[in-house]
Amino acid sequence: MSTTPVTTASQSPATTPDSAFDAAAFDAAAVDALTAAELRARGSMKWTAFPDTIGAWVAEMDFPLAAPVADALQEAVTAPRLGYLPPAVVADTKAECAAWYRRTTGWEVTEDQVFLVPDVLTALRVTLDHVAGPGSAAVVTTPAYMPFLFRPEQVGHPVLQVAGTQDEEGVWRHDPAALEDALTRARSETGVRPVLVLCNPWNPVGRVLGREEMLEIAEVVERTGAVLFSDEIHAPLTYDDATHLPYASLNEATARHTITALSASKTWNLPGLKCAQIVAADPELLAALRRPETFAGLEPATIGAIANAAAYRDGEPWRVGAVAYLTGNRAAFAEAVAAIPGTRHTPPEGTYLAWVDLREVVGGTSGQALPADLGAFFRSAGVALQDGAGCGAPGFVRFNLALPRPLMREAVAAMATAVAAH
Repeated sequence: MSTTPVTTASQSPATTPDSAFDAAAFDAAAVDALTAAELRARGSMKWTAFPDTIGAWVAEMDFPLAAPVADALQEAVTAPRLGYLPPAVVADTKAECAAWYRRTTGWEVTEDQVFLVPDVLTALRVTLDHVAGPGSAAVVTTPAYMPFLFRPEQVGHPVLQVAGTQDEEGVWRHDPAALEDALTRARSETGVRPVLVLCNPWNPVGRVLGREEMLEIAEVVERTGAVLFSDEIHAPLTYDDATHLPYASLNEATARHTITALSASKTWNLPGLKCAQIVAADPELLAALRRPETFAGLEPATIGAIANAAAYRDGEPWRVGAVAYLTGNRAAFAEAVAAIPGTRHTPPEGTYLAWVDLREVVGGTSGQALPADLGAFFRSAGVALQDGAGCGAPGFVRFNLALPRPLMREAVAAMATAVAAH
C-alpha cells in the first residue's frame, strides 16, 4: 500500500483559450423555436419514453448537432466508412482527445495514454475487472449517477455507498473520513484493492470540485491503496464561474492512482454513438490496460470515434455557444424554481443538470406534503425528470437544462402548479 505524501503540482493547468462567441456555430434562436411536438417527432428517448411530458430527465440535449460533427458523420456515411474500427480512426481519436485536454486544461495527456471504449460505464467495468481485480468493490458518494449504484453489482462487484454532506448554503461535498472508512472496509471484506468512484463535474449535483478538496481525497486514496476512477465526461460543460481541474493532473500521486474516463458524448450530444476514452499514466495501470483480454469485445463504434475526433478538433465554437445558452437556462431555471414553495436549489457549476431539494414538502405532516415518488408525481403534471431516489437521495429531483428555454419555463411552471395544487 502506498503512503506517498500528496502535494500540489508546481504548475497550475492552463486556462481555456479565449473563444469569441460564434452565433453561426450555435443558433440559440433556432433552439428557442423548437416545439415539444417537433422534439417528440425526432423520436429520442428523452421525449418518447414518457409520452405527453416535457423531457427533462435523461442526460441528452435537444440542441442541433455541431456542424463539424454533422459534416464528419455525413462524410462517413457517404464514403462509406461504417465498417470495423480502423487503426487510423483510433489514432486520430486518441490524438484529438489528448490535444483537447492539453489545450484547454494544461493536462499533459499523450496519445499512448488514451484507450477507446464504448462508454463511461464500460470504462468503470474495465477498471473494476482488470485494474482492481475480480470481486473488487466500488465506493461511491451519493447523490450519484444512477448506474454507479447498481451496475457494478450486476457484474460481480459490491457497491458501498457513502453519503455526501451539504453545507449551510446547500453545497454538496465529499466526506473524506467516511470515504476512508468505506475503502478500508471494502478492502477488508473483499481482500481486493477497492475503487473509489469520483464524478467531476459531479452528476447529479453539478459541483466542480476544487483543488484542495480533491487533494484531501487523494490523501485517502494513497492511505488505503485504492484506485480512483474519475468520471470527467461533463468536464467541457463547466461554466465560466468555475474551473475544471482534471484530478489526475494535480500531482504525481493522483497521476499514479487514477483511471480517468472522458468523452465528447455529453458536451456535443453524442451518447448513442458509443465512444468514450480512458486515460491512465501510471506504468502499472497502463500494463493492466494493455493486456489483450482487457478490451476484448469492448470496441467502440467507428462512427462514434469519428464524431468524437471531430468534436474535439473542430467543435469549440459550438461548445462555447452551447455553454452560453446553458448559462442563460441555468439563471432562468434558478429564478423560476425559487418561486416554488419548499424548494432549495444551488445552480450547477458544471453539467447541464439542476439538482432541486424538495425534502421540505415530501413526506411531511402537512396536507400539502408531496408523495415520496417525485418522478411519478411530476410526470402526472406533464414533466419527466429524474427522481433523486435513483441517485441515492430521496426527496430531490434532477432536471435537465439542455432544452429550449421556453419549454424549460413551461416545465417549471407546471411543476409549480402541481406543487401548489397538491
